[in-house]
Amino acid sequence: MAKLYFRYSAMNAGKSTAMLQVAHNYEEQGQVVRLYTAAIDHRYGQGKVTSRLGPQREAEVFDSDYNFLTTTPKLSCVLVDEAQFLTAEQVKQLHQLAQVKGVPVICYGLRSDFLGEPFPGSAYLLTLADDIEELKNICACGKKATMNIRMDANGKRVKQGEQVAIGGNERYQHVCGRCFYS
Repeated sequence: MAKLYFRYSAMNAGKSTAMLQVAHNYEEQGQVVRLYTAAIDHRYGQGKVTSRLGPQREAEVFDSDYNFLTTTPKLSCVLVDEAQFLTAEQVKQLHQLAQVKGVPVICYGLRSDFLGEPFPGSAYLLTLADDIEELKNICACGKKATMNIRMDANGKRVKQGEQVAIGGNERYQHVCGRCFYS
């Protein structure tokens, strides 16, 4: 039976790299996969899943209006990067895709934002996913990083603002809980 999987972590833990590896593994066996990424995240170009290590490939984009149930039925797997940007309804669609149509769905994303608040997509994935796995990363202090903090252009921590502000290493740091609260 197919499942809905949620692979989450703090930033820079290798979520996109892991997703690209899974796609490669399926395709190496002659299987058909479909990759998705959020339309809102165009740091590396629209419709690109990019690892900070360098590998990149084209993907379809989803926005809040995209319906995952219109996905081609002859798929071996659906892979979703930046899954925190999914809507509640889209997570339900992906769950249905796995449970009813028998297509495994693996979602990769952040669990929480720079304030420690859950992203709606992540909250629903934590609720509906059949399998949940944390990908590990390390804080500068040496403990496991579980949180993200946003930095301004001067390297100072930002403690208010919009939940979504696209960026990478220049804007965010991954930290442990202790460093998050200090």
